[in-house]
Amino acid sequence: MLGSMSKASAHGYSEEHARAGLKAPLPALETWPNQYHGYEIRIEVPEYTSVCPKTGLPDFATLTITYMPGRECVELKSLKEYLLAYRNLGIFYENAVNRVLEDLVRSCRPVWARVEGEFRPRGGLSSRITAVWPRPGRRGGRD
Repeated sequence: MLGSMSKASAHGYSEEHARAGLKAPLPALETWPNQYHGYEIRIEVPEYTSVCPKTGLPDFATLTITYMPGRECVELKSLKEYLLAYRNLGIFYENAVNRVLEDLVRSCRPVWARVEGEFRPRGGLSSRITAVWPRPGRRGGRD
């Protein structure tokens, strides 16, 4: 186990980097009343972009949002505007996927939801981040 890290890790990542983008204002996700129950909605976003909060380099991904609506469905135009706001936002992959999930859950209260980000390779490494609701072993979102 690593010892207690001060403000920056051995590689220069700080708590500020880690929290970047988590509280940034983004357009609201609008909803509309669901008329049916027991079905799944899957939305693919092949042109998601954001920015690394440390390097300032662009990140590219395909986001896949899958959920079973409860009483509300997310309105797609507002989702598009919401996701476009990430374009210049400094946020790590993991935080972006989890924030999209939490904002979706907060707006439309689905029965369950899953957000997956398949990020394009950088430096020879690609990443796939998956966040699900309800959270395994927890009630609610971040601590």
